[in-house]
Amino acid sequence: MPQSLIIVVLILLVDQASKIVVLANYDALGWPIEVTSFFNLVLVWNQGVSFGLFQGNDSDVQRWVLTGIAVAVAGLLAWWLWRGGLDRLQRWSFRLIIAGALGNAIDRVRYGAVVDFLDFHYAGWHWPAFNVADSAIVVGAVLLLADGLRPQHRSPH
Repeated sequence: MPQSLIIVVLILLVDQASKIVVLANYDALGWPIEVTSFFNLVLVWNQGVSFGLFQGNDSDVQRWVLTGIAVAVAGLLAWWLWRGGLDRLQRWSFRLIIAGALGNAIDRVRYGAVVDFLDFHYAGWHWPAFNVADSAIVVGAVLLLADGLRPQHRSPH
């Protein structure tokens, strides 16, 4: 568990540091910043859930419900991780999801919304802006899905 805690904290630090850099430089730079022909840096305040779902609801209730859900999910996964019995892929999945959920929960508490700033696009189509925490959650979920699709080697009862 100590190794998992270190990994979660490191991912959280990268997430929060990246958001601090974006917010600290927002006024000084002309935004959006075109990095490549398919990638921009933007600033989007996401009050909804992943990829802007349920966006536009300025309800303080929604803010705290989403924060509570994120903390509860992170707590449940941390407890499961602490109990042990998970393989390496499952441990990484849980670490990534925990860090991502907590990173976005911190934003909701600090700012009232999640700071999103990574904008990928192609031919006028933009993927919803996201951040490091969102990336951690998605990669963790994909790893869990991959784990679920792996053939299981179970001994007969």
